Amino acid sequence: MEKVKLGIIGLGQRGYQIAETIANCVQEIDIVAVSDSFQDRVDQTLNMIKEKRGCVAVQYKDYHDMLLDDNVDAVFVATGWESHVGVSIECMRANKATAMEVGGAYNLEELWELVNVWEETKVPFMFMENCCFGEYELMATNMVRQGVLGKISHCSGAYAHDLREEIAKSRDKVHYRRQNYIDRNCENYPTHELGPIAKILGINRGNRMTKLVSVSSIAQGFHEYVVECDEADKSLLDVEFKQGDIVNTLITCEDGRTIALKLDTALPRFYSREFSVHGTKGLYSELAHAVFIEGCGNHWDTRSFLGNDTSFLDKYSTKMWQALTPEDRESGHGGMDLFELKAFAKALINNEDMPIDVYDAASWMAITCLSEESIKNGVQMEIPDFTRGKYKNRPLKDVIDWEKERL
Repeated sequence: MEKVKLGIIGLGQRGYQIAETIANCVQEIDIVAVSDSFQDRVDQTLNMIKEKRGCVAVQYKDYHDMLLDDNVDAVFVATGWESHVGVSIECMRANKATAMEVGGAYNLEELWELVNVWEETKVPFMFMENCCFGEYELMATNMVRQGVLGKISHCSGAYAHDLREEIAKSRDKVHYRRQNYIDRNCENYPTHELGPIAKILGINRGNRMTKLVSVSSIAQGFHEYVVECDEADKSLLDVEFKQGDIVNTLITCEDGRTIALKLDTALPRFYSREFSVHGTKGLYSELAHAVFIEGCGNHWDTRSFLGNDTSFLDKYSTKMWQALTPEDRESGHGGMDLFELKAFAKALINNEDMPIDVYDAASWMAITCLSEESIKNGVQMEIPDFTRGKYKNRPLKDVIDWEKERL
C-alpha cells in the first residue's frame, strides 16, 4: 500500500485529537471511516477532516459495519478503557491492522486472548504508547545505549497528573475514567511511565518483569474536591471513590533490575512523568530536568538539559526530534502523537514489525489488574510471561531504530 486508509473507533477527546493530528501532519494516512455512539462527536470529526483534507469519511453508527468495509486497511481503537482489548480483538479477527490506545487491563484473561488472537492471525498490531516517542525519553534511551550512564540498576516513573477537574467537574461530560475511579483501586494507567522504561531495560527482548507489589494511600482527594469546588458534579457527594490518591508499585525484573511506578492523579500538583534512570556512572532525572555524570562535578551539582546548559540535549537528542518543525510541535502531545502515527504507517506500508507490539501491550497493561490484587490482598503478584519464553531470544529493538529509515 502507498497510503494507510484508516478507520477510527471512538471520537472522544483522544480519538478526535488523533484524527486532528493525522489530518494536519500525517500524509501517510487517510481517514476514510469513523464511528462513535455520539453523533455530535462524529459531526465534529467529519467536518474537521473535510476542512483540513477536503475529503469525506464514511460514518458508521455500529463499528462492526466498519470492519466489513474493504476500503478500510487499518483501525485506530480509541474507545473507553474497558473496551480497548475487546474491540482490538475484533479488528484483528476482521483482518484489519490494529492500533490500540493505552489503558490498564481488567483481568489477565483478556490479555491472553489478545496475545492468542494476534499469534493466530498475525494481523499487524501496535500499542499506541506515545510516551515511548517522547523527546526526553528517547534522549535518555540514547544515553543508555551509548553507555553514558553505565550499567542500569533501577528506573522509575509516574503518571502524575491532576485529574480532579477532568473527572469530577462536569455533570454533562461523558468520561471513561470516572467509573474506574469509583470502582477500582489500582495503578490504573501504568503505560506512560512504564513503556519507555521497558524499552530501556529490554523487557520482552532478553529480559522480563517477574513480580510486583503495590500499595495505596487513603482515598480522599476526589471527595474533598467535590465538596469544595462549586462547579463539581454534586451528584458525586455521596459517592465513595475507591481509587487511592497515591499508588506506588515496585516491579522486579528477571535480571535483578527494578522499576518503581507511581500513580498520582487525585491531588493538586503539576504534571510530570518523573522519569528517571539510575546507572553505575550517572543519573538521568526528568523531574530535576538534569543529568548527573560521575566525575563531572560533586554530588551537589546537576547539569540541566532544559536550562542554559544544552550540551546533553544537543548531543543525545534523537535526529527525529532535532528535525521537528515548530508546526509539528503543535500536533498532539508536542509531537509524540505524530511520531507514533508515522511509525505505525511506516510499518504497515513497508511490511515491517511494529515498534511496540502485542507482547508489550499485554505485559504493560497487566500491571493494572495485578496491582489491584496486590493492594486488595496485601500480596506480591507474579507477572506472566506473555511471550511464552520467546523473550529470551528476541533481539533488543528501540523505537529509536524507527528513525534510521524514516518515511
